[in-house]
Amino acid sequence: MLKIQRFIFSPFAENTYILWDDETNEAAVIDPGCYDDYERKMIDNFILENNLNLKYLLNTHCHLDHIFGNCHIKKNYNVEYLIPEQELVLLENAPQQAAMFGFGRSEICKTDKFISEEFELSLGKTKLQFIFTPGHSPGGYSIYCKQQKFCFTGDALFEGSIGRTDLPGGNHDLLLKSIHNKLFILPDETTIYPGHGESSTIGTEKETNPFLN
Repeated sequence: MLKIQRFIFSPFAENTYILWDDETNEAAVIDPGCYDDYERKMIDNFILENNLNLKYLLNTHCHLDHIFGNCHIKKNYNVEYLIPEQELVLLENAPQQAAMFGFGRSEICKTDKFISEEFELSLGKTKLQFIFTPGHSPGGYSIYCKQQKFCFTGDALFEGSIGRTDLPGGNHDLLLKSIHNKLFILPDETTIYPGHGESSTIGTEKETNPFLN
């Protein structure tokens, strides 16, 4: 069975997730937003205290607040680093993103593989699937666990809201299409873990999200 730990990092209050199998301790970090030494130490301590075998570093998309900690994870753990191929331009433009928001230079790490809807990975005996949900960014993906009915939605779908589309590469109509055609077809009981804010369910967002009704 997979377990989930959330951290809230950086001035952007970004949700970083560690996902791990409770039998094998195989683990993945999703969107590490750890910005400073204190936040990096928090994530290191959690990995150490829980004896996790970190296998994967996954970015749902490559906006600055979701990649602050990439190089820390990549350099200190034996992980395979995966991003959506369409997000490579954003990743490579991390220094420009940092300058736009008044942050220091952002380090860039080399990726190992690209995410696609045909790609699948496992932690222990549990499989993770990837769902293409662009609109907030050019190539954003959500990460879905069918067996346990949860989905990491990045910045596509939030509790009571949706991702902003005024940043470079954003497309409001495309984001709405992604949510309706890709996420809202998941079972209503599916828990969503977004890139900011609290968790919700697909069913709740169908019924109450003011941006989608």
